[in-house]
Amino acid sequence: MKKLAIGLLSAAAIGVVATAASADTLDDVKKKGFVQCGVNTALAGFSAPNDKGEWTGLDVDYCRAVAAAVFGDGTKVKFTGLSAKDRFTALQSGEVDILSRNTTWTVNRDTALGLNFAGVTYYDGQGFMINAKKLPGVNSALQLSGASVCVQAGTTTELNLADYFSANKMEYNPVVFEKFEEANAAYDAGRCDAYTTDQSGLYAVRLQMSAPDDHVVLPEIISKEPLGPSVRQGDDKWFDIAKWTYFALLNAEEAGITQANVDEMKNSSNPDIRRLLGTEAETKIGTDLGLSNDWVVNIIKATGNYGEIFERNVGSGSPLKISRGINALWTKGGLQYGMPIR
Repeated sequence: MKKLAIGLLSAAAIGVVATAASADTLDDVKKKGFVQCGVNTALAGFSAPNDKGEWTGLDVDYCRAVAAAVFGDGTKVKFTGLSAKDRFTALQSGEVDILSRNTTWTVNRDTALGLNFAGVTYYDGQGFMINAKKLPGVNSALQLSGASVCVQAGTTTELNLADYFSANKMEYNPVVFEKFEEANAAYDAGRCDAYTTDQSGLYAVRLQMSAPDDHVVLPEIISKEPLGPSVRQGDDKWFDIAKWTYFALLNAEEAGITQANVDEMKNSSNPDIRRLLGTEAETKIGTDLGLSNDWVVNIIKATGNYGEIFERNVGSGSPLKISRGINALWTKGGLQYGMPIR
């Protein structure tokens, strides 16, 4: 799911990016009355329509948080389902205001593609899944020598796979597919011994298998895949809103501010909490961002804090049941760390 960027942008493409970014995105968003958010078309836990046609997922909720920060209403967002191939063009051209689509933060995307990443909403890494009934006794990727492996073509996943087997002096047979859905179907049909993609994606793919309980995600992580939302370069005000919305979600979790208690917490005697929620005297952080001073209150009322978003969509309260792991707060041994809001 991590398509390789195709070199440097053409002069024409760079012109499109510059034009799109030269506008004041916040003003444009306010004029149209909603945030346009680019998401995955169908990745369980991150962005996919439910049986009522409503968009759900961790990436979706981040966009709702941005809408709540801007409008005080998390419903003022529209979603555009994007393929891996089309996602960057959609952001560069201005078709979407934010790209929140399980996208890996890389130097090429941060420079040549003209993107600014707002943060890492999900620390991930490439892994492997097997059918335990087909490969009994296999509990490590290091036991996959000689295996056939389903993988999507033209992705960093494909390159990471080759590097991992080469580094460990193992043989393998790549079974390559152009489309994500084709790889899923082939693996489910037994055409491959193993399947490789981002580990979070493996948990989502497992739910789509004809017999999900037969499949096991192996423990090895063979790459760094920091996934996060991005905006166009050239508009610092909009970039500030995108990244500080993410930090607000983390700081709220660290402070124990939840969707259920946010109104009560506005009366806290803790100055850091009062500053975060806009009730501390002389607080004008929201104004500095071009937002109302209760912008964090609006975010938490709309989506809950980061931990609530995680658990609801991909964690213990979801069908995926992924542990927090390195996505826990820094105070609990993880990597998630909100910059100070003060």
